[in-house]
Amino acid sequence: MNGSKITTQIMIISLLILFVILCNPIAMVGVGERGVKVTLGVVSDQSFPEGIHFVTPFISKIVTMNVRTQKRDITTAVYTKDIQQAKISYVINYNLQPENAYKMYREVGSDYEDKILMPVVEGSIKDVIGKWNAQDLVANREQATSEILIKLQNHLKDNYINVTDFQITAINYSDVFERAIESKVTAEQDALKAKNKTVQIQEEAKQRLITAEAEAKSMSIRANALAQNKALVEYEAVQKWNGKLPTYMMGNTIPFINLSNRQSTKR
Repeated sequence: MNGSKITTQIMIISLLILFVILCNPIAMVGVGERGVKVTLGVVSDQSFPEGIHFVTPFISKIVTMNVRTQKRDITTAVYTKDIQQAKISYVINYNLQPENAYKMYREVGSDYEDKILMPVVEGSIKDVIGKWNAQDLVANREQATSEILIKLQNHLKDNYINVTDFQITAINYSDVFERAIESKVTAEQDALKAKNKTVQIQEEAKQRLITAEAEAKSMSIRANALAQNKALVEYEAVQKWNGKLPTYMMGNTIPFINLSNRQSTKR
């Protein structure tokens, strides 16, 4: 009797274990995930947090959705305002809104990146890049990046996706266009150097003209003064005299300043 009873108990326990294994009434939601409970094809009205959850075998199940921040590094081809093809390399960081994981699964499914995220990203990049000429885009990459980020955040937040960062990492044009830009930049730099040189020459000419006019004016003033004042002529001569009297062929020296007027004055 006891043996039969023990055998029965073992069978019951084994059946329970088998039932648990086969029916699996326990569901696990891992770290960085949210669970979505589906009962007979109907999605629950809440997202289940991390941990263990019980479900009714064969009737309900829990689908897990990743809510961690994810990163995608992509290169896409676009056209600028002046119809130049550019390859834009960019990085985008995003995450599924944890509280709305069940809405995303119910409305879109678990493959929302391909159905919602990437079409919006591609469209936003093309819209913003299409407003810039190719050469201006290179100089204003940060502004274009900021415009794309704001556009993505505003559009995707209503689709249960948070965009935390967006960066344009590279802008590549065709080799022909790249060489054309380099030639244009070089020509502009050469033109600027020539312009600066012209300005320098003009300024130096102005300075020389100002100096010449000042010297001419000074000479005119002195000439008028000398013509009106004979004493000033003698003064100028004294200023230039080296201290030696002129010598003539007879061996005599004579003063070159007329002192008679001064002597008569003293008397």
